[in-house]
Amino acid sequence: MVPFLKRGGGTAEQQEMSFLDHLEELRWHIIRALIGLLIATAICGVYADMIVQDILMRPLREAGLKAQVLTPYGIVLLYMQTVLICGLILSMPNTLYWLWKFVAPGLLPKERRYVARVVFLTSFCFFGGVAFSYFILLPYSLRFFATFGTQSIDLNIAIDHYIGFILTLLLGAGLVFELPMISYFLTKIGFLTPEFMRQYRRHSIVVILILAAIVTPTPDPLTQLMLAVPLLLLYETSIFVSKMALKQSETERAAAADESAPAAGEHSP
Repeated sequence: MVPFLKRGGGTAEQQEMSFLDHLEELRWHIIRALIGLLIATAICGVYADMIVQDILMRPLREAGLKAQVLTPYGIVLLYMQTVLICGLILSMPNTLYWLWKFVAPGLLPKERRYVARVVFLTSFCFFGGVAFSYFILLPYSLRFFATFGTQSIDLNIAIDHYIGFILTLLLGAGLVFELPMISYFLTKIGFLTPEFMRQYRRHSIVVILILAAIVTPTPDPLTQLMLAVPLLLLYETSIFVSKMALKQSETERAAAADESAPAAGEHSP
């Protein structure tokens, strides 16, 4: 690992950044991420009707359920909530890019070249979780709820609660699917090893079950298990990713040592 370095300039001009410099750079990265969020939110605002009617309401209609508004301001709030969270989901690649750009100066020079690749894979994992939630978890959950309707009780769903439920599920699943990339990053900076993950596998299973119960905003244990199983597979994948990242770091350190050895020998008497 190398210290955080100032941007620009050659190797001779690189200096360690002070704490205030870190804060200033973090501030600009947050501003750039927020600009991306505002642009994505504006785009979602333009297509808000299509997002609500054609995307978010579609699983509800396919499950044979109906939605209703219980408060006069319910429609306004659900559109605001939809636009904001969908903007957050849409702008996630931009947010991840500036997050990795902030972390990149603390990595080895060869590792900094992989920022674009890491951002792509991180975004892929996130949208993979969103897709899994939308196409698998959500339809199953709604069909399960639809079985509880009776002739005397209509199973109508408050639209604001439904939108909050689906957006929380999409965003939560997207975030927990980042587990492999988190393990890659933590291994690269030396905070995690494959041996540690194997040693605490049993503890991780308990944590994953608890996390699945938190992410799925329903008391349905089957839905929680449907999320927990992919998370367990992701954990095993993360062990493999951590092993590969550790091997890659060892190879890069060995190559760097081989390059510096002749240079040191040239100066010896």
